[in-house]
Amino acid sequence: MSNYEVVATGLEFPEGPVVMSDGSVILVEIKRGTISRVDPADGSIEVVANPGGGPNGAALGPDGALYVCNNGGFEWGQARGLTVPGLVPKDYSSGRIERIDIETGEVVTLYAEVNGEPLKGPNDLMFDRSGGFWFTDHGKTRARSRDRGGLYYAKADGSEIKEMAFPLDGPNGVGLSPDEDRVYVAETHQGTILYWELSGEGELASSPHGRFLARPAGRKLFDSLAMDAEGNVSVATIQTGGISTFTPTGDELEFFEVDDPICTNICFGGPKMRTAYITLSGTGQLIRTEWPRPGLPLPF
Repeated sequence: MSNYEVVATGLEFPEGPVVMSDGSVILVEIKRGTISRVDPADGSIEVVANPGGGPNGAALGPDGALYVCNNGGFEWGQARGLTVPGLVPKDYSSGRIERIDIETGEVVTLYAEVNGEPLKGPNDLMFDRSGGFWFTDHGKTRARSRDRGGLYYAKADGSEIKEMAFPLDGPNGVGLSPDEDRVYVAETHQGTILYWELSGEGELASSPHGRFLARPAGRKLFDSLAMDAEGNVSVATIQTGGISTFTPTGDELEFFEVDDPICTNICFGGPKMRTAYITLSGTGQLIRTEWPRPGLPLPF
């Protein structure tokens, strides 16, 4: 088992961690339907907004607000002592992209459809330097069917949203290379990382089907991801429980093992961006560790 420190416990399926300028960590609690702030000094948890549904990936935008992929929620269960998400809940309406004022708690739905098609289960997002953001729609799962997902690009002011790649098999984590000339997507069910070359802000230079980067052997499901300053992709890995890191050429650099098979996300912060915060969703924990390389500084 890798070395790490437990920062907070008792979280209800945490995801989407964001390190704030004051050192606190904003994250989502998907099961609880909240945006919460964790104080790394004592592990205390404060709810700052209640969007409901299933708040998932999150990122700070150019206006200082938190932009959140809301997947619309899940039915919840327990398996081997772990909290696990399940099928579409009875109160599900649709997925959406939300803008959340973390000072007041105000929640505004920015997008709920694209080209007349409702968003199903938005999952993760990352801003580029222009103030636009890439996001994935993972879809929803029912007893005998599952949505096909896609990759999208949108503007933070609500003026534009467009479908970039469809269909994808459970697209989850999304990230941009340091030069913003490549966008990466992790497909959960395939345990695969795909990428697309970019020709500009919100513009694909390569095929909408994407290119293959990596798929390690064994039963591994990929969740959210983060980029480091060297352009490596660190993706949360379910089943084996940990963070798998791949180089821009697809080589597996390392695996950081944790004591929770439902490891869902990673972000970077702290001095020189060398502190990694990781969400262990099955056991409701936020952990931290010193990372061997600095994380990629985010634009906002």
